[in-house]
Amino acid sequence: MSNNNEVQRLLKPRHISMIAIGGCIGTGLFMTSGGAIRDAGPGGALLGFLIIGIMVFFLMTSLGEMATYLPISGSFSTYATRFVDPSLGFALGWNYWFNWVITVAADVSIAASVIKYWAIFDFLPGWGWSLVFLALIFLLNTLSVKVYGESEYWFALVKVVTVVLFLIIGVLTIFGILGGEYIGLKNFTTGEAPFLGGSLSGSFLTILGVFLVAGFSFQGTELVGITAGESEEPEKTIPRAIKQVFWRILIFYILSIFVIGLIIPYTNPNLMGGDSISKSPFTLVFENAGLAFAASFMNAVILSSILSAGNSGMYASTRMLYAMGKDGLASRKFSETNEKGVPIPSLLATFVVVVIIFLVERVASGAYEYIVAASGLTGFIAWLGIAISHYRFRRAFYRQNKDLSVLKYKAMWFPFGPIFAFMLCLFVIIGQDTDLILRGEFELNGFLITYMGIPIFLAFYLYHKVKYKTKKIPLEQVDLSQAHDMSEYEKIDVDTVK
Repeated sequence: MSNNNEVQRLLKPRHISMIAIGGCIGTGLFMTSGGAIRDAGPGGALLGFLIIGIMVFFLMTSLGEMATYLPISGSFSTYATRFVDPSLGFALGWNYWFNWVITVAADVSIAASVIKYWAIFDFLPGWGWSLVFLALIFLLNTLSVKVYGESEYWFALVKVVTVVLFLIIGVLTIFGILGGEYIGLKNFTTGEAPFLGGSLSGSFLTILGVFLVAGFSFQGTELVGITAGESEEPEKTIPRAIKQVFWRILIFYILSIFVIGLIIPYTNPNLMGGDSISKSPFTLVFENAGLAFAASFMNAVILSSILSAGNSGMYASTRMLYAMGKDGLASRKFSETNEKGVPIPSLLATFVVVVIIFLVERVASGAYEYIVAASGLTGFIAWLGIAISHYRFRRAFYRQNKDLSVLKYKAMWFPFGPIFAFMLCLFVIIGQDTDLILRGEFELNGFLITYMGIPIFLAFYLYHKVKYKTKKIPLEQVDLSQAHDMSEYEKIDVDTVK
């Protein structure tokens, strides 16, 4: 193992940019966007994704300001530990690690079912393909971070090219150049379109459902903060990537949903929102244009997206565990790296837990359902942590009379940005169970599965709070130094947080 226990800054600007875009383009766009149009209408889907896109933009600018000031792996866990309360950092870090571990296990299982779409790959059972994919992801992560960046660059490039081709073909189809019929705007006025629900409250309910879909679709954008600790020039590359997130959301999500809504009426029974590859809205649009290879092509793209998500999940969970080891929120053993800057102990521990969860899925599907549910709200909780940390970070700057000119990148519209993001994210979390919130229909098992992530997070938080008796750090005592390596928790002046 390396003596300096440091990751290496080998991620180039093109890597960071593609990781940023890869984080917000995936199965949420390729599969579930169709369900959003079906349930809320094309106008409702557009409005829902646009509002959540704006929320994500403010979250990313908040993260960007902190990440350029203090570019470290683990990012928002460390920021919460420094700027708010070590117990919050502990809970955010372990909860986020837990979420990505479960995600990797789920992704390799889904990838196995996707590859079986082609009969030629039937020579291995599904669990065999899952193990092959898991081994591939593990091996990629044992190599230098530059290999991770390069692999994500090409994974993301496949998605970008697909969306660009889709938009071009979609526009040609709308104007009748492909598909043989001019479509225009007629599908935006079919039935109840563009907004479904039959009333203001009904439309609100359907758009709230889109909030949930969009929120899960955009999760992964915060990976930019995780990569800050291994970026060659974080002061330049992180702000650039952050700025690109919002515009790419507009271009890739909003335009794609607009094109789908124009070509495929929301009443189309095939717009199932991801029940199978053949029902992907992208596939339907390609087929409408007369492209017979659509299903196989989209299957390959979706497979690459799933493997990309698994690869990113292994990277993110490993770096989060590494950062917690450095901050004293996990064993110091996890802060060790090899000569390539790869935190091998963190990677091995993460891999072992992924395998255990995968085995649980195979032998106890009921238990696995609850394990997955436990991670369901983790992305939203992490976003709340980012908003809180940035608000406290900037308030501490003011309280300590620091010069804002030292910030290489400043989040716009402070304090509106983090407050807006916090309130909307909290609203989305509370609104997960739409039947209970708006219809008063309570179902215990569904309620537990929907909100299980909250008590899991609170358990992490209260465990650390009770053990170390921490309290919110006073603004005048918030650590605004730019030292990257925090001491272990025992070296933190506990008197400052009591």
